[in-house]
Amino acid sequence: MDRKEFIKIGALGTLAMSFSPLAFSAEKKDKKVRFGIITDLHYDIMHNGQERISAFISKMNEDQPDFIIQLGDFCVPKPENQSLLDTWNKFPGEKYHVIGNHDTDGGFNRDQVVEFWDAKAKYYSFDKNGFHFVVLDGNEHNESPNRPKGYARYISPDQLEWLEKDLSQTSLPTIVFCHQGLDNEMAGIENGMPVRYALEKANKEAEFQKVILVLSGHHHQDYYNHINDIHYVQINSASYYWLGDKYKTIRYSKEVDETNPWIKYTAPYKDPLWAMVEISQKGKIFVEGRKTSWVGPSPEEMEIPSNQGIYPIVSEISNRDLKI
Repeated sequence: MDRKEFIKIGALGTLAMSFSPLAFSAEKKDKKVRFGIITDLHYDIMHNGQERISAFISKMNEDQPDFIIQLGDFCVPKPENQSLLDTWNKFPGEKYHVIGNHDTDGGFNRDQVVEFWDAKAKYYSFDKNGFHFVVLDGNEHNESPNRPKGYARYISPDQLEWLEKDLSQTSLPTIVFCHQGLDNEMAGIENGMPVRYALEKANKEAEFQKVILVLSGHHHQDYYNHINDIHYVQINSASYYWLGDKYKTIRYSKEVDETNPWIKYTAPYKDPLWAMVEISQKGKIFVEGRKTSWVGPSPEEMEIPSNQGIYPIVSEISNRDLKI
């Protein structure tokens, strides 16, 4: 998959959900977890990626969530990108990473990415304040000769087995992170259905709504799906929507275009997008995000077909009020 295959996502929303009391019976009813989430910064494309991540970290230091997480397409693991990591690490609390498909551009591999970011692993899980969090690696290679062309976007049998075991060993309400959408057939996880079924099976076996929410990036769009009682929210890119060669436009200056030649293929957001998520033991989730404008002409002004990315192309993360 080349960059033209990007279908883009996001979510600025406000979610309100209710969960089975079985999931919370051993927990204090007023306990909460709160985390900041950002995705698809594309530091290696954007000339002002440092400003965008600095704005996010500044806000996180002000709001002091329990942890922050980025959902991939952050940066490749080269020494020139150390300043990005230095800024990221200015947040004093817990920090987590999800690997995206572009984080290995230039011939790097995922092990190098994990080491450079100081991530826990390619996929892993952790607990916080009475909740369980699962980080998936959607960049494994499908050995089938019939696999789609382009970037790997697959959850291997080994990882799927690990996921099922991990879910069986927790009794906590669970949130899943993955770079590529599990609910998106257009350049999302190839085997999204088996992965979704593993989540649904965990809920059935637990006899309560154990897996409550899946958060993804990658698609640089703003949409939401509710599939078999699980909420799937896509978090929009911090930086841009990908337009491709047909609509390339110099939006900043010729000087910026010379140093960052991929930007002209994008529709950048004037301000960075991110979200704050809060989940309470009372069974509610709130996702609060941001809205901004475009740098240069908007996709609508450029008369880009509204169905190009299936979902509308927007420079925001929407408000959402969802219940189960």
